[in-house]
Amino acid sequence: MSAGHRVRQFARHLSARVSPAEDAAAADRLPGAAGVLYRAMPVADRRHGLDVLARLEAAGPADPDLLAAALLHDSAKGHRLRLWHRVVTVLLARMPGDGLRRLAVDDPRSWRYPFHVQLHHVELSAQAALGAGCSERTAAFIRGAAPEVDRALQAALTAADAAS
Repeated sequence: MSAGHRVRQFARHLSARVSPAEDAAAADRLPGAAGVLYRAMPVADRRHGLDVLARLEAAGPADPDLLAAALLHDSAKGHRLRLWHRVVTVLLARMPGDGLRRLAVDDPRSWRYPFHVQLHHVELSAQAALGAGCSERTAAFIRGAAPEVDRALQAALTAADAAS
């Protein structure tokens, strides 16, 4: 991704807002306790999920599992993954070597744990969605591992996520 894209992404993160009506409409689209999972996400991640959802809806796919994945694909990032962690992650990814993997620690008590979450947020988000009542198919979309029959929907989700 270009530096300009990252600067715009940073600015969107800082200025993210979600109206109560948007939150209610999003939560209503989700099964089981997934609405609670969605509402627990930081506002910037909810805004991003809503933007991905809007891109998908504008393109036409109205599949409920896909739309749930759009809203929850970053749900594991949570409140521990701060903006500065995200900036460090982007910077380390642009450097040679495996600095992010060396920095990440799978211990929630460690200050380095958010880097583990960043590295593994796809699987962690899929597991959180399953735990909140979403389908295996939704989890597959979050993982980027939809079956062949759903490849076009998976590609639409990937494109909508990358555009946000």
